Amino acid sequence: MRDYLVERVLNVATHINDTHDTIRATAKEFGYSKSTIHTDVSKRLQQIDPALYEETKKILEENFAEKHIRGGESTRKKYTEEECE
Repeated sequence: MRDYLVERVLNVATHINDTHDTIRATAKEFGYSKSTIHTDVSKRLQQIDPALYEETKKILEENFAEKHIRGGESTRKKYTEEECE
């Protein structure tokens, strides 16, 4: 694997572990697509650093489990703001 890919994967994984950001937020932060970030942390990271992969995987599973809650809060906020106008 090329050096720049290894560096990118490690930077992305470290960022996710430090901030607990979602894949979407991480992609926005680094300027890559969600698909690229997902591939980096789900496939490439496992080959590069298995221990870091396990830590990152736990965070991504938490984010996935909370996704429906965030969506509900966002929808509630949207409609409360519309009622106020």
